Amino acid sequence: MYIDDSLVKQAIEDRRYLHQHPELSGKEYETHAFIRQRLESLKIEILNYQAPSVVGFVKGTNGNKTIALRADIDALPIVEEGDKPYISKNPGVAHACGHDGHTAVLLAVADWLSKNREQVVPNIMLIFQSAEEITPSGADQLIQQGVLDKVDAIYGIHLWQGMEKGKIGLTHGPMMASVDDFEITIQGSGGHGSMPHETVDSIYVATQVIQAFQSIISRNLNPIDSGVITVGKMEAGTTYNIIPEQAKLIGTIRALTPHAVKTIQTQMVKLTEGICQAYGAKGQVDFIHGTPPLVNDREKALFIETVIRDEFGEDVFTLVDPVMGGEDFSYYLQKKPGAFIFVGMSGEKSQYPHHHPKFDLDEDVFPDAIKLFIEIMKNHD
Repeated sequence: MYIDDSLVKQAIEDRRYLHQHPELSGKEYETHAFIRQRLESLKIEILNYQAPSVVGFVKGTNGNKTIALRADIDALPIVEEGDKPYISKNPGVAHACGHDGHTAVLLAVADWLSKNREQVVPNIMLIFQSAEEITPSGADQLIQQGVLDKVDAIYGIHLWQGMEKGKIGLTHGPMMASVDDFEITIQGSGGHGSMPHETVDSIYVATQVIQAFQSIISRNLNPIDSGVITVGKMEAGTTYNIIPEQAKLIGTIRALTPHAVKTIQTQMVKLTEGICQAYGAKGQVDFIHGTPPLVNDREKALFIETVIRDEFGEDVFTLVDPVMGGEDFSYYLQKKPGAFIFVGMSGEKSQYPHHHPKFDLDEDVFPDAIKLFIEIMKNHD
């Protein structure tokens, strides 16, 4: 299937406009208005869901089933760097992950759908979702509002800098990690640095806890599972010669299965409390729960693989290695079968990783991204 040049040109124009006018998670009201106006101009029904998300609906030739296509619309609190002509006009806010491209691609799909409704059998729900980058998640909020109640399957894409340009792929199961943060408070007994025997050194106890956490990954998780425990921040002390009575450890946990998440969290509490008790301190572990692991439905993932092989060529499909980054599309996949798909774009134009101040999309991949969504719709029962 050939994607009309005018459709791609409009997608690039939309993307560059959105890139120049990024908005933070939960505050995408101008973006909401832009999307809504475009859908209304295409005579696509707007469903009643809470702004700034926008949800469109198109009835298929046989309305027995409904599939949803999703794009995220929020930007990041990043000062953009570089000299691109469409650089962000909102200081300190930038589309440094590709959500502007996801939105532009789905708008192009909406345009095609408005003119070719007779080619699509199922009903189509177009979800332009707010707040992918934060907790509480925009996906979770839409689910609570009932967005998936009448949906039979859901699909999403990510224009992916970490994959070779020209490749499209996914996994048949776990694809992206959970994201949970933690804060651990270790209460010791402070004193003078010259008399450590009269103290319970919270810093020393904290270092033992940090070391012990890596045994969870190497000795408690199944070796074929993946998990990460990162202590990214430690707060303790006021000056060089005082042993502080309290230390805080702040970090993140990543895992690819719910079982691994539970194992890591359970063992972190056991180790913290046990080590602290052994040294005469007290430990408190608090978890800040984020997105669950993103796990593709095997049947739907195999369907997507077939679509890619048949419509793009055998050499285009790639079986993706799971990544430890998070994505709130996982909430949708907890409720309904579906799949998340990477569209590769790594190369000279897109050489910086996601969330980097110089990150940029390679707009050459837009035709494939648009075509992928269209072929999913056309080939779905």
